[in-house]
Amino acid sequence: MFPLRDTIPSRHFPLITWILIGINTLVFLFELSLGKPGLERFFYLYGLVPARYSHPQWAQIAGFPLDNYWPFFTHMFLHGGWSHLIGNMWTLWIFGDNVEDRMGRWRFLVFYLLMGLLAGTGHFIFNAGSTIPTVGASGAIAGVLGAYFVLFPHARIITLVPLFFWPLFFELPAVFFLVFWFFTQLVGGTFAGLQGSVGGVAWWAHVGGFIAGVVLHKFFLPRHSCCPWVDEYGIEGAWGRDPFGSGHRFWR
Repeated sequence: MFPLRDTIPSRHFPLITWILIGINTLVFLFELSLGKPGLERFFYLYGLVPARYSHPQWAQIAGFPLDNYWPFFTHMFLHGGWSHLIGNMWTLWIFGDNVEDRMGRWRFLVFYLLMGLLAGTGHFIFNAGSTIPTVGASGAIAGVLGAYFVLFPHARIITLVPLFFWPLFFELPAVFFLVFWFFTQLVGGTFAGLQGSVGGVAWWAHVGGFIAGVVLHKFFLPRHSCCPWVDEYGIEGAWGRDPFGSGHRFWR
């Protein structure tokens, strides 16, 4: 299932969401300017390598700077390819604007960064011996999904399900979509652990980020924000949403 849009209109321009998308895109363009050896070194220095902290003697032999914990922060702005970047930024664009609306811009920024840090910590705990650099914003975005799950229980997601070469579109409850997504991350992390695999998808970063978003989002809501929003577009209105997040439609 590939999410296309949600049915909750934005009330304000999602400035922080677009800034985060812009920063991630600029960093990725910088990555493209590096040669393969340079990019690999860049990922090892600024991506999250769990063994760097769990096995300090190995890290020293491998040439990592000592007492440098910035990768817990910087890893969430790196991406391993176009599909990785586009998938993450697309998801942030769909779900981030509404969470930013509810929290306010600066609370949302702090929340997003905290979710990335906690997701990275979760990945470190479950893969402490991994020498593979983990990169990507998906852990922080998982926290946004967790907040969305609680804040917008009545939202619906317009979803693309390709059937061979025929695209099918469904309008699914956001709760169902996010529970299904969380279940796939949980199952993926469990099977990867049973197989002893630490590469590929950072399953536990996604799981940890989502749970952190569900639990901690309430601390980032303004005091007057106490009730869920119920105004939505229908499926026709969602197709006509302003892509810049102003809450208006191109047509009626």
